[in-house]
Amino acid sequence: FLRARTCHQENMKKSQEINKGKRKECNLTTFQRKQRDSEITQQKQKAANEKSERPKSMEKQSMLMARKN
Repeated sequence: FLRARTCHQENMKKSQEINKGKRKECNLTTFQRKQRDSEITQQKQKAANEKSERPKSMEKQSMLMARKN
């Protein structure tokens, strides 16, 4: 009986650790999840485009400043 109880407690602890990192967004439908993911991807792409459009002189300045520090 004691062995069964400790196994059960260990399994409960493992399942709690697994579920700890999961978000509360599990209730989203597939469509909502895809829409959210596409918005995030668009924001990342926009940020990457803005970064690549920076003038080369600013990149050189930032690299020089980083080396000095």
